[in-house]
Amino acid sequence: MTLRVACVQLNTRQDTAASARSAGDLVRKAAAEGARLIALPETWAYRGGHAGIAASAEAVDGPSNAVLSELAAGLGVYVLAGSTYEPSAVAGRVYNTSALFGPGGDLLAAYRKIHLFDALAGSTVYQESDDVAPGSDVVTADVDGVTVGLSICYDLRFPELYRALALRGAELLLVPSAFTVYTGAAHWEVLLRARAVENGCFVVAPAQVGEHLPGRDCWGHSMVVDPWGVVLAELAEGVGICVADLDLGRLAEVRAQIPPLANRRPDAYAL
Repeated sequence: MTLRVACVQLNTRQDTAASARSAGDLVRKAAAEGARLIALPETWAYRGGHAGIAASAEAVDGPSNAVLSELAAGLGVYVLAGSTYEPSAVAGRVYNTSALFGPGGDLLAAYRKIHLFDALAGSTVYQESDDVAPGSDVVTADVDGVTVGLSICYDLRFPELYRALALRGAELLLVPSAFTVYTGAAHWEVLLRARAVENGCFVVAPAQVGEHLPGRDCWGHSMVVDPWGVVLAELAEGVGICVADLDLGRLAEVRAQIPPLANRRPDAYAL
C-alpha cells in the first residue's frame, strides 16, 4: 500500500485573502499530481507582527480554514491546515492550532501547539508565548487507515512528544513549520530525520520560506522523510510543492529491523 503526500511551501504575509488564493492554487496542483494527503505549513493564512496576531485569530472552522475544508471536499483529499491563530480563553493570547480536514471536508482533528518558540535565533529574540497560549493534548488521527501524529514547528525539538505519538500508534508524523533561516540551516533536516528514525515513522514537514517581515526569514526546505531517515522529497527554495509516495510496507520492514518502540525500557526511566 502506498500513500501519496504533498508538502505545500508558502511565503505567507499579512493578506489572508492572498494567502488563501496562493494556498488554493497549490493544493489543486498537488491534487492534480495525485496527492491524497496535502499538508500546508505553520501559520499558513497569516504571518505578521504582534499587533496583527490577535486580530487575525479565527475559529478552527473560520473563514481561512473553510477554504481548505471546501478544497478537501471538492478534490476528495485530506488537507492539513498547518496552523492558524485561534482565539483562546487566556486573556491577550491565542492558540497556534493545526487542523486536519478529511475528503468530505469534515474536521478530523485539531492540535494546539504545545511547545512555544521562546528562543534566541542568531541575534533575533523570539517570544511566541507573548501572543500564544500553549496547548496540552497529544493528538492523532486516521488518514486512509494510517495513523498520523500532529505537531507544529518548535515541537520538533522535543522528542518526548513524538515518542508519545508513536506509542499512540502514529506511523506518519506531521510537522508544519516556519523554521528561521538561522536555526533551519543548522538543525531542520537533522531533526526531521532523527524523529523519523527514532520512532520508525514517516515524516511530512511543509514549511514557510523567505522573508515575511523585515529581518524575519524562514528556511523553507519542505521535506518528506522515510522511517530509515531517507529524504524522499524536498523543496529547498521558493513557493511550490513537493510530492512523495510513502511505501507503507517499508514502515513494517524498518520497524522489524530496528524496533525502538518494542525495545524501550520504561522501567528504567520515567518517560
